[in-house]
Amino acid sequence: MDLSTLTNSQLIAFAFGVNGKKAEEAEQQFFPRHGEHFAMDWHSDPLRSRLDAAMEIQKRMALSQLPTMTSPDAVKEKIRQIIGHESFESFWVMFLDSQNQVITTQKLATGTLSQCSVYPREIVKAALNNNAAAVILAHNHPSGSTTPSRADELLTQTIKASLALIDVGVLDHFIVTRTEIASMAQMGLM
Repeated sequence: MDLSTLTNSQLIAFAFGVNGKKAEEAEQQFFPRHGEHFAMDWHSDPLRSRLDAAMEIQKRMALSQLPTMTSPDAVKEKIRQIIGHESFESFWVMFLDSQNQVITTQKLATGTLSQCSVYPREIVKAALNNNAAAVILAHNHPSGSTTPSRADELLTQTIKASLALIDVGVLDHFIVTRTEIASMAQMGLM
């Protein structure tokens, strides 16, 4: 079945096993029309809880299936799946061995809607603990903009300099939104 051909209502009905009327009600809550807002109890609505569970499963699957880092494009979609839907800024580091195989991926900081405190010291410690040869940095922008801030650029340079002291390279820093991902290396900011 090609899920991309289903309407929002049909997709909800299939995913949650609900009838057409319940699926249409859920569609209004999940996909409100421009200018409309629907009251939804995000903590108790059973469909929302199931959706959150499905998104967590998808994130964990993406974490377990990260490819070899041969180019920035090889990993973009997986990283977007992992952190693109987070409501608050979070900072992740992917630790790689000398063959650019993923050793592990860790969330090292969680912040607010618009900022996240990241400590280069913690990244250096984690790189040493994981015996990493290189890292890829990633953080999300819940605002929806993939444009790096000046603070993002300065943080990247600080982390890069800190890791250089222990011979760990920084291959890229991705900025992620729900729908897009930008590579600071491809922008020439590394």
